[in-house]
Amino acid sequence: MISPSRKALLSPFSTGEWGGTMADMDNEPTEEEQKAWRAELEQLRQEHRDLDAAIEALLHLGGMDRIQIQRLKKRKLLLRDRMTFLGDQLTPDISA
Repeated sequence: MISPSRKALLSPFSTGEWGGTMADMDNEPTEEEQKAWRAELEQLRQEHRDLDAAIEALLHLGGMDRIQIQRLKKRKLLLRDRMTFLGDQLTPDISA
């Protein structure tokens, strides 16, 4: 059984927020799902680049709002996790 705190961490993946459920991961994705994942992956990459630029801008301003920078970095990590997940879903599983 998944603990409530772990379930909260998995919630974007286990609920419909990012499409599909944990059970859907065992099935072969359809062309439509793959197309949607590729589109989402591109959107996430763009958001990740935008966050990187925003963090750099805040660091160079000198006023350094540390809390805001931490929040942006945390969002970048969440995006990276989702991009990794989608990349794994789109890459065929080759058995040796």
